[in-house]
Amino acid sequence: MAIGGASGPTRGLGPGRVLVVDDEMHLRLFIKAVFESAGYETATARDGEEGLEKARAFKPDLVSLDLMMPNQGGVRFLTGLRADPELCATKVLVVSAIEGATFNHSLALLSAGPGPAPAPPDGYVEKPPTAQRLLSEAQRILAQGAA
Repeated sequence: MAIGGASGPTRGLGPGRVLVVDDEMHLRLFIKAVFESAGYETATARDGEEGLEKARAFKPDLVSLDLMMPNQGGVRFLTGLRADPELCATKVLVVSAIEGATFNHSLALLSAGPGPAPAPPDGYVEKPPTAQRLLSEAQRILAQGAA
């Protein structure tokens, strides 16, 4: 059985694998339940550090990523994910209380500084997310990867 990842969902058992990285347990469980109810296989992590470990083992097709977390936040997770040759093509859906325009401005500022800035996420949903918004954005992102 093939494992999804860089080329998108390939198992044929459902829409794919989603790793939910969020420090707020109620949101982590809500997002996990939304994706599971739509047939996705899921895993969860409480912060970016745990998220990278889980991503290496789980090989998700999509990561649902919070930005503001203790230990290792979302931007550092995104940088680590994009730097990993086995995970660099993994799709990322940011789910954050930070407004999308503010986050994009922050990425632009990081690009102007020394060192590489992370590639932008593939999608963005502001908190509080709805089940429909999460699923429609995930489907859009994963469809792009399959094309």
